Amino acid sequence: MPTYRKWHAPEATRSNALHAGAWWLWALGLATAASRTTNPLLLGLIVGVAGYVVAARRTDAPWARSYGAFVKLGLFVIGLRLAFSVVLGSPIPGVHTLFTLPEVPLPDWTQGIRLGGRVTAEQLVFAFYDGMKLATLLICVGAANALANPARLLKSLPAALYEVGVAVVVAMTFAPNMVADVVRLRTARRLRGRPTGGIKAILQIGLPVLEGALERSVAIAASMDARGYGRTARVPAAVRHTTNVLTLGGLLGICAGTYGLLAAEGAEYGLSLLLFSLLLALAGLRLGGRRSVRTRYRPDRWGVRSWLVAGSGAAVAALLIRAASLDPEALRPGVVPLVVPTLPLWPAAAILLGLLPALVAPLPPTPPKEA
Repeated sequence: MPTYRKWHAPEATRSNALHAGAWWLWALGLATAASRTTNPLLLGLIVGVAGYVVAARRTDAPWARSYGAFVKLGLFVIGLRLAFSVVLGSPIPGVHTLFTLPEVPLPDWTQGIRLGGRVTAEQLVFAFYDGMKLATLLICVGAANALANPARLLKSLPAALYEVGVAVVVAMTFAPNMVADVVRLRTARRLRGRPTGGIKAILQIGLPVLEGALERSVAIAASMDARGYGRTARVPAAVRHTTNVLTLGGLLGICAGTYGLLAAEGAEYGLSLLLFSLLLALAGLRLGGRRSVRTRYRPDRWGVRSWLVAGSGAAVAALLIRAASLDPEALRPGVVPLVVPTLPLWPAAAILLGLLPALVAPLPPTPPKEA
């Protein structure tokens, strides 16, 4: 076999499909990296990396079509952040006045808030940076939602989190299914020669989408009830109390350890407390799994490719966190005074590590050809 064929990613099957948790860890790594910078060049690079991986590895499933909706939502967030900055003002001082809106006088108890007034270039640039960071976070979540199979992700959750996971997966699949319904109804209206734009068309499309969502909710409820959702096995009272103490204590300890890492005076005990609390929480989840009567059929395996995909996202996050501490000015360009953002080389190269899933993840299955 030629060398290039040996290193070529195989086509995805049920046995070698990438673990759904690996896609979420990869996307969360990119989102963590985006939260450490306001540089629009780095944020745009993160969006480009996520978009390329989605284009290369997403399937034809309904949830895979939701990425475009998250991109549009990100653009809407940027526009909304700019509009709020123009109308409500900003605490960022500026000297480059673009235009001035009529200012509405407000009472004294609303100090710090204004309507209208002077709009500067500095405040708009700051609002754009802030909105772009939030939009990048949403796009990273959309990438995970488009690549990971929610049903396979639910099957991989611990038994103690199964019921919570069902609720989360149902909520996560609502957006992709709604997007698929909207696309289907718009196509049907276009084939009938009816307009698909405008307020009237949106209202006529929204009612069938809402009706389909309600029917889907009733069907899911009936299916869950038929499968015995909510049944628990009987366990001794001592095990239940121990589970509650370990889980609650672990979660409180995780909060305290996280605060210790973020605060300057708690850096000495923060990491040790966080690790110890994480072990307590995992022990509580392990004991809590005894109440579940659920069994697993053909559980997903976490293979080498899953480690590579998840590790690429973790590497991007770790390197960007390190870069934010070494060169904060490059990752957070100033707006007072206005400076042109530059592209730092090694943080940009670190973000490009997120392209690894486009090389190692199995290829989506080829759709059957029509006769």
